[in-house]
Amino acid sequence: MSVIAVNPILSGFYPDPSICAVGEDYYLVNSTFAYFPGLPVMHSRDLAHWEQLGNACNRQSQLPLQGCGHSEGLFAPTIRYHDGMFYIICTNISGGGNFIITADNPAGPWSEPYFIKGADGIDPSLFFDEDGVCYYIGTHPNPKGCRYDGDWHIWIQELDIERMELVGKPEDVWNGAMKNVIWPEGPHLYKKDGYYYIMHAEGGTGPNHAVTVCRSRNIWGPYENNFCNPVLTHRHLGKDYPVRYVGHADMIETPAGEWYMTMLAVRQVEGYTMLGRETFLARVVWEDGWPVVNPGVGKLTEKVQINLPEWKAGQNCGMYDFAGACHTLGNEFLFLRNPDEDMYRIKEGEGLYLKCSDVLLNQKASPSYIAVRQRHHQFTSGTLIDIKSVGENRAGIALIQSNEYYLRLEVSGKYVSAILCEMGNDRILGSAEINSEKAVLFIRVSGLTAVLGIREENRERIVVENVDIRGLSTEIAGGFTGCTTGIYATAKTIYSDRQEVRFLNFSYQEF
Repeated sequence: MSVIAVNPILSGFYPDPSICAVGEDYYLVNSTFAYFPGLPVMHSRDLAHWEQLGNACNRQSQLPLQGCGHSEGLFAPTIRYHDGMFYIICTNISGGGNFIITADNPAGPWSEPYFIKGADGIDPSLFFDEDGVCYYIGTHPNPKGCRYDGDWHIWIQELDIERMELVGKPEDVWNGAMKNVIWPEGPHLYKKDGYYYIMHAEGGTGPNHAVTVCRSRNIWGPYENNFCNPVLTHRHLGKDYPVRYVGHADMIETPAGEWYMTMLAVRQVEGYTMLGRETFLARVVWEDGWPVVNPGVGKLTEKVQINLPEWKAGQNCGMYDFAGACHTLGNEFLFLRNPDEDMYRIKEGEGLYLKCSDVLLNQKASPSYIAVRQRHHQFTSGTLIDIKSVGENRAGIALIQSNEYYLRLEVSGKYVSAILCEMGNDRILGSAEINSEKAVLFIRVSGLTAVLGIREENRERIVVENVDIRGLSTEIAGGFTGCTTGIYATAKTIYSDRQEVRFLNFSYQEF
């Protein structure tokens, strides 16, 4: 029996994937940066279909994000399993550095973070050797002084997993496969047939991204370079190739002894990345003691045949009826930074009430914003809003890349306005009067353009069309995140009472 996985296996803003295998189950986590809750925990039994079990950092005590930028917060996590316990190690560059959380059930709850004293740098990983000893592997600036930007080294140190403390002496063991390489990062340790393997990314998480491998008989080295490095990259395929930025990989072995690799990559539209870095899958075979990715092809493929029985994961419907069947927000919903505990409430039969915040979307703070990831190049997001509940405040629907680049359709009083923010500055694109007590606001995206409009009593009106949204791409806005889309509410002034805006539903649909 086999199943076909279609790449990407996780579409949209799911960067820096790390994967572990526990029997016939597979678990995967991704970076979340400034979004809360952090670190989605995904589960599969066939590597093709995935469901979200929860978020590993779903309590504010686990995840301080106050004042951080969109591309700060939680960097690349690693998930591992050992002796009945799950471990996630990660970097919160905005609040405490490198930490470990644990759980005996991947769905949670996960522990409070154990911050690791003396663990400098980013992108940590854990390796449990055959004798049960745990090792920390990470990346940090060249201890002898950086000769250029990105002159970093990979280092290893023993970790007392009971006390969550580094012990012994740290050893710099590798600084990349290429000469004068930049940003050796995301290292993982594996052991196979008596060799220790370090697999890591280098070249920066952009056009020159690559996956490289080295090995040693001793965990402390010396490590020998694989003469076939990089084992995976798309940097030689040119800027017009549809899948780019391939790197930051992790590997697992199935019970049948087959190997598969997850990695990030981007799908661009005319050279622009709107969805952020996504999670892809490839097949791995071992030849002469080295991993070979997608043998005979040497690059990512649209489909991957997996020799596992097909498994059906739970699917999100894309329509959230707050006034009807949807009484809680699912694990897929995100907030920016640390939201107020009373930011929203859902009242059965009425809808979701979102408090008007005095925090604006262009601030590095926590606005009243509830969102999901943009996962497709063609989609419509929409919400049915109670116009009267807005009053003189401002509320609506938004497509956000960062606090400096976003698009929104906003109600205030009896008018709705389409507003584009670039470099932190708002520009009104168009406005219209609303004649109903309730109206659907929608943003319809097709590639690099958007249409914003409203529906009243089944009659659609366009507020503005052919909006150029290239500014929301990674290439212009910068950073590490993809776009999210959702609902928001902003107070008229900072002195306004915390009034609530009623949203009856929210939808996200590919077309």
